[in-house]
Amino acid sequence: MRKILFLLLALSFLGLNAQKKRKTVKKKKAKTTKTVAAKADAGQNVSNVDSLVNAYATPAVPAVPEEPINSMSILNAKSPESFRKFRDLGMIKQGDSMVSTKKTPLKYGFIEDKDILKSMVVWEIIDLNDKINQPFYHNEDGVVSQNKSLYQVLFDAINSGGIKEVYDDELFTVRLSPEAIQARIQNEVMCYAGTGALNASKGVLTEEQKKEFINVYETKTETVKVLKIKGMWYIDRRDGQMKYRLLGIAAMGPDPSTMGQFGPDGQPLASKDELIDLFWVYYPDAREILANSVAFNNKNLSSDITFDDLLNARRFSTIIYKSDNGLGNGVIKDYIPKDADGQLEESEAIKAQILQMENDMWNY
Repeated sequence: MRKILFLLLALSFLGLNAQKKRKTVKKKKAKTTKTVAAKADAGQNVSNVDSLVNAYATPAVPAVPEEPINSMSILNAKSPESFRKFRDLGMIKQGDSMVSTKKTPLKYGFIEDKDILKSMVVWEIIDLNDKINQPFYHNEDGVVSQNKSLYQVLFDAINSGGIKEVYDDELFTVRLSPEAIQARIQNEVMCYAGTGALNASKGVLTEEQKKEFINVYETKTETVKVLKIKGMWYIDRRDGQMKYRLLGIAAMGPDPSTMGQFGPDGQPLASKDELIDLFWVYYPDAREILANSVAFNNKNLSSDITFDDLLNARRFSTIIYKSDNGLGNGVIKDYIPKDADGQLEESEAIKAQILQMENDMWNY
């Protein structure tokens, strides 16, 4: 009897455990179902939010296809961006191939020493304030035409390595690197408040402090209003003509090292009229660059007259300030000091002397 009772108790205990396990499994399944449903609802909400954000977001700007141009005229361009790019590269499409539009300047003829009957070297100033010299000063990068100033063309070519014969003086003895030119045309001056901040920070300034306390003075193309040129007038014995050969060209601008500097009396150390030679370029090395740089023409924006054409044809107005006439170093203001009218008369006298060289040859 006891054995029967013991078996009944064991069976009832096992039945209760089985019912508990079934309830636990059902609860887990219910929780799992709820969790999956909640995640699905959350995912659906996220997708709805993303769709709303995408609907109101600014659409991306499509990339402009860089299609080659078939001419150097904006009238035939399909995209201003591609037109500018291929114009700067000097490439146009002809058929299935790309062709360069770069021009090669006409080389100077070889001159032997015995062919030079008579010669004179002169240094001249081109004042860009004169109306006739406006093409050398005008600076604009437009769609219809790209007319940079002569200084900007030379400066960009020097930085890109297109012009290598760059010097510090008119005698072409000391070479200048692009880094040296950059240091010459730019100067950083720290204000008094910046000095205090520098001492407080133990010699280290943050980028924001540098922008706040350091003033950057730079000679820009708008401030370069004077050019210098050096050339030789000579009589060619072979054809009996007076000819001119340009040897060097320089840009003059304000000295950044004196900008923002004041003396003990509170006056600026340099006036606006004080200019320095920024660099001298040996002209034959710059001809290829200038032959592909179109000068500004206010009467015809489609004109293809280059700086090389203007300079070789002497289509500009100048004042002679130095010549190799044997009077000291040849600088007019040195042997005619403090007399502006006398210096201008001497400049005109040298021009008349150059013209007389050819007349004397024929009279002789």
